[in-house]
Amino acid sequence: MRQFVLKTRSRCNLACTYCYVYEMADQGWRDQPVAMAPATTARAAQRIAEHAAAHDLPRVDLVLHGGEPLLTAPAALAAPVEAVRAALAATAPRTRITATVQTNGTLITRGRLTALAAAGIRVGVSLDGGLPAHNTRRVDHAGHPGFGAAARGLRLLARHPDSYAGVLCVIDLDQDPVETYESLLAFAPPTVGLLLPLANWSAPPPRGPSPGRRPGGTPYADWLLAVFERWWHDGARRTRIRFFEEIIALLLGQPATTETLGLAPAATAVIETDGSIEQADSLKSAYEGAAATGMALDTHSFDQLLDHPGFAARQLGRDALAAGCRACELVEVCGGGHYPHRYRAGEGFRQPSVYCADLQVLIRHIATAVQHAAAERRGATAAHPPAAAS
Repeated sequence: MRQFVLKTRSRCNLACTYCYVYEMADQGWRDQPVAMAPATTARAAQRIAEHAAAHDLPRVDLVLHGGEPLLTAPAALAAPVEAVRAALAATAPRTRITATVQTNGTLITRGRLTALAAAGIRVGVSLDGGLPAHNTRRVDHAGHPGFGAAARGLRLLARHPDSYAGVLCVIDLDQDPVETYESLLAFAPPTVGLLLPLANWSAPPPRGPSPGRRPGGTPYADWLLAVFERWWHDGARRTRIRFFEEIIALLLGQPATTETLGLAPAATAVIETDGSIEQADSLKSAYEGAAATGMALDTHSFDQLLDHPGFAARQLGRDALAAGCRACELVEVCGGGHYPHRYRAGEGFRQPSVYCADLQVLIRHIATAVQHAAAERRGATAAHPPAAAS
């Protein structure tokens, strides 16, 4: 395990209509304590340090998550990170920690940013685009739009680049892709994460607004490639787009750094507010209890999580994939797609991604762009060879 997600709050001040925690198959949040207790935080820190020491980890990544983690008072925001730091110092002093908080941005204030910056915690914000029209699904519990408060928070965060981790954006086919991308640039994000909607074969993704869209089309590839072309051919790289950079790295034989692409084993543990240990919470989009393990901090170590059948299935790489995926020439890059996207009720996760056709089109297009760029570089070098050393 290399990444630990602490669900410091189980409730949210927004009610986004597509949220996988509150609006999809798993409703386990209803039984969770509203906030993680200090004793649970301390036990989580001990377990993380124990695991880091056992495996001599050079680094662990800590993510404060929810719900909405900034519902915590500013003075207590950094407590989980400080607890893990103290436990690592005592048990695994060679392990360093990186820490982020993932928020909807509506509660960002100077006081909260000051507290987070003092603890070395960077801030990632979830937003569906840089205009109000892009964020109609991100509303509070009374149905009021959350964009105004989120935009204010992002503008404040942009003045603190050392604390700015980036923006996550769920793809919405109803919105123009280039407009969405360029509107996000107004908030000066160092990275943009473009996320395919959590969907599967039994709960398919939205297919877009066009009644004339052809059957078997690839609307998500089309959307992403419009952004890719704008980003790839821009005169200046104004932000990083993780989805594209991951594909490029995998095409060049580099290891994956996320679970959404490639064949690297899963390495993320989630700790709920009650101290239960779960798999990646994106699995909650599949069915009730999909992320559950029956394990808890008081009774189980993270090594025991590694042996859990559900987790072990995500350690098998190519062997966990459907036959068609194993035979595909793109398997090293696609990796079968994001694990939750493979689910089909009654059949499990041994399916291609519900986005398989989109991923194939996207990866092949990016591969061609990389090949052309390499050929141009070779041509430029041949035309202007480096001077011989004297």
